[in-house]
Amino acid sequence: MGRNKASRWAAAAGRAGLVAFLALAAAVNGASIGSGQYVAPVIASAVVCAVALLVPRLRWPLAPFLVTAVTAWWGWLTVPLLGIVMFDLAVARRMRVAAGCAAVALGVNLLGYPATRVWVDQRYVSALFVLLVAAVVGLWLGNRRGLIQALAADMEHLRVESQLREEAARIAERSRIAAEMHDVLAHRLSLIALHTGVLATKNDMLPAPVAERLGLLRTASVEALTDLRDVLGVLRDSDPGPDATPTSAALTPVMREVGELADEARAAGQHIELTTDGLPERAPTTHRLAVYRIVQEALTNARKHADGAPVTVRIDYGPPATLVEVTNPPGTPRTDTVGSGYGLVGLRERVTALGGHLDSGPAGAGAWRLAARIPHPAGIEQNGTRT
Repeated sequence: MGRNKASRWAAAAGRAGLVAFLALAAAVNGASIGSGQYVAPVIASAVVCAVALLVPRLRWPLAPFLVTAVTAWWGWLTVPLLGIVMFDLAVARRMRVAAGCAAVALGVNLLGYPATRVWVDQRYVSALFVLLVAAVVGLWLGNRRGLIQALAADMEHLRVESQLREEAARIAERSRIAAEMHDVLAHRLSLIALHTGVLATKNDMLPAPVAERLGLLRTASVEALTDLRDVLGVLRDSDPGPDATPTSAALTPVMREVGELADEARAAGQHIELTTDGLPERAPTTHRLAVYRIVQEALTNARKHADGAPVTVRIDYGPPATLVEVTNPPGTPRTDTVGSGYGLVGLRERVTALGGHLDSGPAGAGAWRLAARIPHPAGIEQNGTRT
């Protein structure tokens, strides 16, 4: 903003200096004709034109009218000031008005003050040259400004569109997380209801207080499962978009592990090297979901942008943190795949929500690296049990 303000001040100062110089030149030239008897009218006319050209509110439409009228009478004395009018009108893309002002000023000047007519001694050649140059320069600058404004508007439109797409990707990832946790909790609540129901059938073998508590536990788990399905079930995407993968419609990360995802990729022709440290059961379920999504997105991107390149996947379920790193060397980009291009935005939203951070970018020699670190909750000890 400071640089733009300084450039505007510099342009205004340059314009003021140029107009003042041309007005002074008109006054000096006016003093040299007619034994100086017309110096006062010339000075007054030049000052009025200069004020009209320098005050922004007077530049249109008063300045063209005043300068055209003055030039029609004083001729070549104020032709340079008319050139500034031509420049301003050309910048504003009012070429018809500019041509009309030039035609009126030069045409009426045939009846103007004889000593300063542009039609004497071929002065009209220099006058036409000044007006033509001013108009051409004004047209060039006006078109350049219009192009810059159009590009700025396009850039702003693209920036807003990119922000909206990123926000949509974040919202979609949050909905996916909620839907996955719905399935996780529903699965576990179903197990609780199932086991308590089985135990409740052994009432004759259990003390009465225990049987009563089991009945209450079963009823509460069934009600909680119903409420959970009512509240979170609507978060499922009943109409997944074209970018959705077949495995994203159900809770595949809980029912299957990353190893099965790697096997599917190998069956599709990818070269996968998978290294896993630690047991997945030692990590929170949300971490396992995140790891599955990260590897899934990384393998998809590798197929799109580095087809045929081997992919190295390293996973450490910790604790104290779940680590995942996927790297691949450069390969051949594919042109038959279509994607939203905002998968990493959703992954970053997921990892950030878990208190971790996600890094993605070049890894040297054309390779690509996607890595995440998600710290375990404080309640998980080194042996993987909760305190």
